[in-house]
Amino acid sequence: MASFLLPDRCALSPMAEAVAARTLPPLRRAHSYGFQPPVAIPCRPLGLAAARSIASHSSTLSAVAPETTAKVIDGKLVSNQIKDEVTAEIARMKNAIGIVPGLAVILVGSRKDSQTYVRNKKKACEVVGINSYEVNLPEDITEEEVVKHIASFNDDSAVHGILVQLPLPRHMKEENILNAVNIGKDVDGFHPLNIGCLAMQGRDPLFVPCTPKGCMELLHRYDIEIKGKRAVVIGRSNIVGMPVALLLQKENATVSMVHSYTKNPEEVTSQADIVISAAGVANLVRGSWIKPGAVVIDVGINPVDDAETPRGYRLVGDVCYEEACKVASAITPVPGGVGPMTIAMLLSNTLGSAKRIHNFN
Repeated sequence: MASFLLPDRCALSPMAEAVAARTLPPLRRAHSYGFQPPVAIPCRPLGLAAARSIASHSSTLSAVAPETTAKVIDGKLVSNQIKDEVTAEIARMKNAIGIVPGLAVILVGSRKDSQTYVRNKKKACEVVGINSYEVNLPEDITEEEVVKHIASFNDDSAVHGILVQLPLPRHMKEENILNAVNIGKDVDGFHPLNIGCLAMQGRDPLFVPCTPKGCMELLHRYDIEIKGKRAVVIGRSNIVGMPVALLLQKENATVSMVHSYTKNPEEVTSQADIVISAAGVANLVRGSWIKPGAVVIDVGINPVDDAETPRGYRLVGDVCYEEACKVASAITPVPGGVGPMTIAMLLSNTLGSAKRIHNFN
């Protein structure tokens, strides 16, 4: 995936680090909606002239508006709360009917990042009491062989959720693989019938994709009003941007989408009460893009060079945190915001699937 950096790369200042340490407790329990890394098309990189214009706008804004610090929406805190809730429900289900939810993960190839994601999901399953099943397949395996493994999990009564780790090797058609997953076990929410129901009024999917569901859960738990608000989603991927826009519309927000062909993206974004960015471009969204008092959910996880860190890089979001936290009313940090929510939602979806299959309320 392409990556672009602005000429004046935004860095977290000590002030921003201090802000990130201050969090509010979540205010609501789980919403009724039943990790993949975010994959989004890269937005148009900004040139030097545009960056200078933004810097000028930011200076003007700071001259007329008082310094403010946003409330930090703590994804780690909320995800731990959700895991506790899932753990309690799994224990209740096991005691009542003797069923333990099972999640199967299929990993094709040897990508280090995918291996890390699968390992983290397996650990999370162990923490909450979900049985995990894992199949590691070679890079050069055929589509037909992968589909056979999916079919075996489709038929396995101990498996209630099936996840195919993305991305897949280039010789495979992603839609063929995802379509093979039983819609009743599609805990990733990527089956076209699940997405189709998400898009239709009066219909509800069996599963909502995990990262978009996590974004909405953060808004709900921090009691952030959605109905009647203007929302902008940056990025239109099938995994994050498109489904989260549909979720916002289901909750009666007025939604605009910003993508690589959007003219004046900063102008469109600056009108939003809620901004959800899933573009995959480090520090794309500057403070001048944010409407004062807006809520910002940053899905981006982008590595940028940093010689001062042991790894030689650090992770930043799509939003320049140091600038946005002075303008927004609430914001997710990166890391520690949306990321932990994705796995928490996967666990929640798997539990929901087991409940549905065994008719357990």
